[in-house]
Amino acid sequence: MLLKSEEISMEACGIIAEYNPFHNGHLYQLQEAKKRTGAEVIIVVMSGNFLQRGEPAIVDKWKRAQLALAGGADLIVELPVSYSVQPADLFAKGAIEILAGLGCASLSFGAESGNGETFKKAAKLLIEYSEDIDYQFKKQNEKGKPYAVRMEQAIAAVIPSFPINLSKPNNQLGLAYAKENYFHGDIFHFEVIGRKQADYHDVNLPNNTTIASATAIRKQLLNPLNVQKSSRFMPAKSLELLDQSQLINWNNYWHLLKYQIISSSLDELQKIYQMEEGLENRLKKAAQSADSFERFIQTVKNKRMTRTRLQRLCIYVLLQIKQSDLTALNQIPTSRILGFSPLGQQYLNKVKKTSSINLLTKINKRTKDDWSLDIKAGEVYQLALDNNKLKQDFNRKPLNIIDITTGD
Repeated sequence: MLLKSEEISMEACGIIAEYNPFHNGHLYQLQEAKKRTGAEVIIVVMSGNFLQRGEPAIVDKWKRAQLALAGGADLIVELPVSYSVQPADLFAKGAIEILAGLGCASLSFGAESGNGETFKKAAKLLIEYSEDIDYQFKKQNEKGKPYAVRMEQAIAAVIPSFPINLSKPNNQLGLAYAKENYFHGDIFHFEVIGRKQADYHDVNLPNNTTIASATAIRKQLLNPLNVQKSSRFMPAKSLELLDQSQLINWNNYWHLLKYQIISSSLDELQKIYQMEEGLENRLKKAAQSADSFERFIQTVKNKRMTRTRLQRLCIYVLLQIKQSDLTALNQIPTSRILGFSPLGQQYLNKVKKTSSINLLTKINKRTKDDWSLDIKAGEVYQLALDNNKLKQDFNRKPLNIIDITTGD
């Protein structure tokens, strides 16, 4: 059962995010979403410690949730790792189900082009012509091309004037959200925030604006000599927290990933989620010779196996995720509450009584079975941290913005 927004006195707008890290563009989206929708409460479904593009988060989920609360979010809930490290459709499926279960009336997301009605129209076309598109996709002989490119070509063959540019990553995610919204009975009003100035894939910081891509910001933050170059692209609190934190990337896990690949048999690797037949041989050969994660990726990837897809597979190997571990994909998700403002707490107290979503306030012996894969993900993420005494899940309570601002 999905919770109807009219059953709750406060209107909520949902946002799906990673905040890796939280920057000025995210702050702008939060402010615009609240202003344009008139929502009293902003609910963010945020990925945990491993992200959609197959990367570990630059800082853990608690620090990123803290920055989102400081930026104006009212309730932060976690997108489980079974959805957070997935292609757009499955990533959207988990996030939309959680926001629907939390009674959101609207959904705000960033996109390179289009408005809410454009995305809804495009999603309806995809669903109506799904059989024809699938036929065109299977008919293609260009197997050397990535899945996304082949799918874009199949859609163009069936719907020549398709209203959304599918070469843009945020448009792809927006369309995935729109499809899930359609399957749920068109329950959300869409508020699309156009990307300002910075492109999703930009790797360099711009000179004439205070908004940059998260990719460009991470590139500077991970170089100790260039950290201050990011200062004008992030709220002061983001920069302050990041300056005090150990920053994480794939290099921190390369030795663990290499161990998993080398120590596993070919049969064991073949059982890893999304492992294509024969790819386990290439992974083993590359891992034995590579001296860094980057060299490993460059050795294995090809035209068909894109970097993002390969990085997601590396997460599955690192966490030893098998198909049997992802039975949750066919169930209504469980979500972990990471933090709230006073308004968010008030909203949560009303919604949790009737929501179909399994909302976890804390992880202990009683609730650990509902969060077992994410507990493992948190424990693996923690292995790279210099100070790893504080666990990611057990006995951690949701952040309260009042406690954060008063220092309690």
